Parts: sequence; structure tokens; C-alpha cells
Amino acid sequence: MKVLEVRDLRVKYGDFLAVDGLSFSVDNEVYCLLGPNGAGKTSTLKAIMHMVPFTGEIKVLGRSNREREVKNMIGYVPEQPTLFEHMTPLELLEFAASLRGVRDLSRINVLVKALSLDWVMNEPVASLSMGNRQRVSIVLALIHNPKLLILDEAFNGLDVVSTRVLREIVNSHLRESGGVVFSTHIMEVAEKMCSRIGIIKSGRMLVETTPDKVREAGKSLEDLFLSVTGLDEEVREILRGLS
Repeated sequence: MKVLEVRDLRVKYGDFLAVDGLSFSVDNEVYCLLGPNGAGKTSTLKAIMHMVPFTGEIKVLGRSNREREVKNMIGYVPEQPTLFEHMTPLELLEFAASLRGVRDLSRINVLVKALSLDWVMNEPVASLSMGNRQRVSIVLALIHNPKLLILDEAFNGLDVVSTRVLREIVNSHLRESGGVVFSTHIMEVAEKMCSRIGIIKSGRMLVETTPDKVREAGKSLEDLFLSVTGLDEEVREILRGLS
């Protein structure tokens, strides 16, 4: 059984079709969703979370994501974390744990220490830096030990140490037979972390591949990305203008 199955997904905002018949699946792996700005990556991830209206079929461990209970199978780190600013991280995490039905808070304590959040746990969220907000968001996504982890530009604002810790958290998640959908603009991170890569544009899948296949073709992921999205000519024009 696949951790995630997305079939013929369409997301519309008024007359604008953001995702146009997208299909892919995720097993016990890190699936990287790449695309230029406006390609439909975040809309796809929000549809998986059932945060936007969509047509098509999305299943998590064989169950429709329209079922309320399925949300407890997913951990989601959004591109721009929205947190209750009047609360402290400690209050926020305890509140989230109660909503998730998590009674053993030991996992929270481990994650808080791993991401060096100890010293801000009693500070109001409004006073936290972007990096610390991102760390809190990561803990929120992990406290219920979800099978599917969705990371939308999750490395934004993280320092070198926290970036390494998050990579190890992802590796641990895979060892527990979980799946990860990962969206990033950083090609080097995608090449290192991802088992499979789907490149999309205008809400459509252009190509699915693996880092190994890209290397075997004698290309970098950046070269492939620019080529299949048609952005390579745009880059050449910009470089000609600079010379």
C-alpha cells in the first residue's frame, strides 16, 4: 500500500487552474516536487492536506484524505508557518498535543532539544525569529509521529545545525516506514535528500526521475530542471544581457 496516492488532481481558484490533472504516488521514500514559481507545488500540498477545494483522488495509506481521521496520519510544515502569536511555543505544543490526542510528551521534549528550542519555549511566538518559528512548526508537524510528512520549503530560515538535524529527522522517519513529500527551490538539497523527483509546470507533471538517473545522463538536476521547464533560454538571455 502506498503512503500517498494522487490521481488526476485539479485545483482551481476562480477561473485559474493551478493544478491540472496531476498524478503521482509516494512510498517509503522522499519524493521531491520541483517547479518554478506558480507551478502549483503549494496548491498540490494544500490539496493533500484538504485545505483547498479540489477534484480528483488523494489517498493516504489507502484512505481518502477527505476523511477527518486521515489528518492525524499527516504532518505538515507550510512554507510560511502561521502560529498563534500570543501563545508561547510550550503552550502551542501542549495545545496541539491535546488536539492530536498525544498524552506522552517525551517526543516533544526530544524534538525541542534536538532543534535547540529550549531557551524560547516560554517566549511569545510574536517575538521569535523566522528560524525559530520554522523550528516550532517542524515540531508541531512531528509530535503525533505521522506516516506522511509534507515539507513545503521546510529549510527556510534554518541554520546549518538545524538543517542537518532536520535531514536526520527525515532519515529516521524513513526508517519507520514513513513517506515524505518535499518541495524546495534548493537543487543541491533535492539531489542529496530525494529518492524520486517530479518536475511540474503549470500544474502538470513534466518528468519524473531519480538523482541517480540524472547523474547517469551526465547532467546536474539544475540543468534538467531548466531544460524541461523551458527556463534555460530565459537564463541564456539574461546572461547575454549581462555580457
